[in-house]
Amino acid sequence: MALDRITLTLPTAKLTAIDNALVALETALTELVALEPEDRKRLPKMGDKSEAFCRQTLTVMAQNPQIVNPSLGLPAAQADLAALDVLRPRRQRMQALLERMQDTETLLGSDVMAAALEAYGLLKVSGKSQGLSALRAGLSARFNKGKSSVKRLRAANDADGGSGKVA
Repeated sequence: MALDRITLTLPTAKLTAIDNALVALETALTELVALEPEDRKRLPKMGDKSEAFCRQTLTVMAQNPQIVNPSLGLPAAQADLAALDVLRPRRQRMQALLERMQDTETLLGSDVMAAALEAYGLLKVSGKSQGLSALRAGLSARFNKGKSSVKRLRAANDADGGSGKVA
């Protein structure tokens, strides 16, 4: 028996509200950038351990302006750190929401897959007597890697006596 672990209904009004919220986020966050994978690889990263180092270094430099070369761009680095501090909690909230969406999508797909597998099993058991062999053979493409789907359909058609009926 197929498991139904989740039931989700999204009425049109709710979908419209979601889409409007996404448009509002996209509009409010036009300054965000998208990096090319190669650019992303080349950049120095500030991980958890490095963050403390970076914060301390910027603080020491701000407290000792006499040793800071203007070409260092300390004010820009401080502004970047401040922007990081206000952006990060919002990204974390969005990431948590995205993870919930992904988990929900996984459960929905799992429920659909379980029902389809159970239905396919019924086709295998009772499909021959119902003239559904060709249809079952076409569906078996998901499981058979050796034969081409054309060969499977021909074999199923031959098994049905060449009727070619698909109910």
